[in-house]
Amino acid sequence: MINIIADNKIPFLEGILEPYANITYLAGAKTDADTIKNADALITRTRTKCSSENLAGSQVKMIATATIGFDHIDTAFCESNNIAWTNAPGCNSGSVKQYIGATLATIAHQLKFDLTDKTLGIVGVGNVGSKVADFAQAVGIKVLLNDPPRARKEGSQSFVELDELIEKSDFITFHVPLQRDGEDVTYHLGNTALFKQCKKDAIIINSSRGEIINNSDLLEAINKGLIGNAVLDVWENEPEMNLELLDKTIIATPHIAGYSADGKANGTANSVQAISKHFDLPLKNWYPDSIPAPAQACINIDASELNLQEVWIKAVLHTYSIQEDDTRFRTHPETFEHLRGSYPIRREFHAYKVSLKNGTQEMATCLNKIGFKAVHLI
Repeated sequence: MINIIADNKIPFLEGILEPYANITYLAGAKTDADTIKNADALITRTRTKCSSENLAGSQVKMIATATIGFDHIDTAFCESNNIAWTNAPGCNSGSVKQYIGATLATIAHQLKFDLTDKTLGIVGVGNVGSKVADFAQAVGIKVLLNDPPRARKEGSQSFVELDELIEKSDFITFHVPLQRDGEDVTYHLGNTALFKQCKKDAIIINSSRGEIINNSDLLEAINKGLIGNAVLDVWENEPEMNLELLDKTIIATPHIAGYSADGKANGTANSVQAISKHFDLPLKNWYPDSIPAPAQACINIDASELNLQEVWIKAVLHTYSIQEDDTRFRTHPETFEHLRGSYPIRREFHAYKVSLKNGTQEMATCLNKIGFKAVHLI
């Protein structure tokens, strides 16, 4: 039997591979060269550093990370040493879409403005950015897209240059991989030069990687009034973070934007299937069958005194109260890893049905486009 080391915070995994492998569960941060030297495969999250130092001299043949990001894997070392690796592209795209939707809903509700008058600039339009764009368009927000690799490949007609996006957007959300070199460097893409181009009331949102934004520059931009505010789910040097920046943000969360139960199930399934294909195990099409249902899967809305924006905000925030995550984090920022490891069940839009009393077909169409499972006009 093969030997597998797995991160002990990966959900739905325990008991699945045991009939076919010797599997050991460890905290990601404690998975080092000594613990993995006799492993044939690793199933990881971002906290496991699959570096050349940790992999050299091991018998690892396969690494599967249950995450979109893979900057914690030394892919060059793997490829030069015949170590196969895979990530889970798009696994939590629906979860991040929900996170951004809840962010926009919360801010619009707090500041009492009409989002159809606003422009959302999306930097990075891959699996995640595309779904965020779908959400924004469903609720009537104008969208600007920036994605140089896609623009080069597909043509520039659907995209704008970054400078134009920055100058015209009321919200700017980043959905790019961390790239420190090459043609499309994203490390510290958000910096003082960028913030100086923003609208004075622009809100910066980052749920990709902490290092995409220079956190010191962001704090200075907020303090100097170069921008309106920021929403941060990811932080430079996490689980440590700049506490002054934390205090300044309008919404702050501990790297959980992609932490819906659905996103976790997708990531785990991708890893199990990849390991199974590599080692010819009989789990090549496995998917969790035990994702908990939402506590209140039916959303009842009386729309008689509500407009379209109020209806979709009520529905979105029923599925996810981002302010609860914000409050838990601000109260105990030192428990960053615990908050991630013990994150409560959150289901995405497709797990909910909406009953809309005194609503309109326009409202039902909007909710359907957002992704709710079923919308009934009653």
